[in-house]
Amino acid sequence: MIFEKWEKLPIFKKALEIQDIVLHITETVENTDIDFKSEVESEMVKRNIEYLKENALIIPAKIAGAADEDMLYDIKMENAAIIRKAARELITDIRGIQMFGFKDTEYLDILRHEVEEFRVLFAEWVKTFDCWNYIIDRWGLFNPPGVNYDDVDPEDLL
Repeated sequence: MIFEKWEKLPIFKKALEIQDIVLHITETVENTDIDFKSEVESEMVKRNIEYLKENALIIPAKIAGAADEDMLYDIKMENAAIIRKAARELITDIRGIQMFGFKDTEYLDILRHEVEEFRVLFAEWVKTFDCWNYIIDRWGLFNPPGVNYDDVDPEDLL
């Protein structure tokens, strides 16, 4: 089997570990009897479980999407922003589950620890992005330092 370059990245491997932990947590929560005070609370926990799964799937997919060395800076940064958002939401989602009565908090602590390790890998990975391999982001979000959304693109002058 041929492995893609991104499959060997430590950040990708950590993302898969987080995905496995999230799947374990969601299965455990789904099989736990939590005494909900209302149907609304029950529905909120169901949503948290769905969000956990979704965010855990987004992270490795976006890492793979941003791992190409030739990819433009703004696209890499857009993927990085989505990854960061998904990782941060994992923590928010488990807080919601805990708030509504999930008692096996050691699983949640494991996920918190893994996301913290992921954060460090993520920050180091983003530092490797070539900010000078870019086209001007006309939305103004992901331009390299000193480049503005309304700058003249040197390519337009040719």
